[in-house]
Amino acid sequence: MSNNNFSWQLEGKSILVTGSNRGIGKGIAQGLAKAGAHVGVTFSGSNPESEAKAHELCKELEGLGGKSIAINLNVSDEESCKAGIDRMVKEFGGLYGLVNNAGVAIDQLTLRYKSEDWDKLMGINLKGAFMLSKAALRPMMKSESGSASIVNMSSVVGLMGNAGQAVYAASKAGLIGMSKSLAREFASRQIRVNCVAPGFIDTEMTRALSEDQRLSLTKEIPLNDLGSVEDIANGTMYLLSPLSRYVTGEVLSINGGLYM
Repeated sequence: MSNNNFSWQLEGKSILVTGSNRGIGKGIAQGLAKAGAHVGVTFSGSNPESEAKAHELCKELEGLGGKSIAINLNVSDEESCKAGIDRMVKEFGGLYGLVNNAGVAIDQLTLRYKSEDWDKLMGINLKGAFMLSKAALRPMMKSESGSASIVNMSSVVGLMGNAGQAVYAASKAGLIGMSKSLAREFASRQIRVNCVAPGFIDTEMTRALSEDQRLSLTKEIPLNDLGSVEDIANGTMYLLSPLSRYVTGEVLSINGGLYM
């Protein structure tokens, strides 16, 4: 931002970001730390490398200006979700925001898709977001600021579909329906629930594509470029921020015009 007086109004607010060790989740956590928020980042208890990265990220976030803790969290396990939220509340005295960013993609043609892959993908992408939101809602209702915000990370694929991604698309479309329902259910408690739907973003995954593949992707995008992690972070921070106090049940599409 060129305006040095600009503020996201997130200073001191406690926000948990899942899937925060890399890519979009990491970018969101970094943006929140720069805004002075208290950020919870997550790792899987079964992965020592993931834990080390989470603690390393915490140090980076504190250097950017925010307080940070690393939380061992399995989003597909209800008890783990409750424990993670409890840790946030204990460390920071409450919970203002939640970003359900953790997700997996298991792509396969429909006739070859395995039922166990369906269960895994839905367990993380959709059930995980629901269980973590459910655990977060009670402390959010007690938020000292009188308001709170949940942002669920959907996808352009959840809006337009994509061959070979029927299950992934179903999980991301499901997040949209879930978010709209939660938005209606908790609006009276001043808890806003919205989605961000990224298009093709410049991350480790897209950087692994060949030059021809990247050119093929960008040709489909009216703005003729891949999005950046910062683009998604800015949209997410807007929906978390009091600046979007009158926005709930919405899908913020950040896709360069790929799907309108």
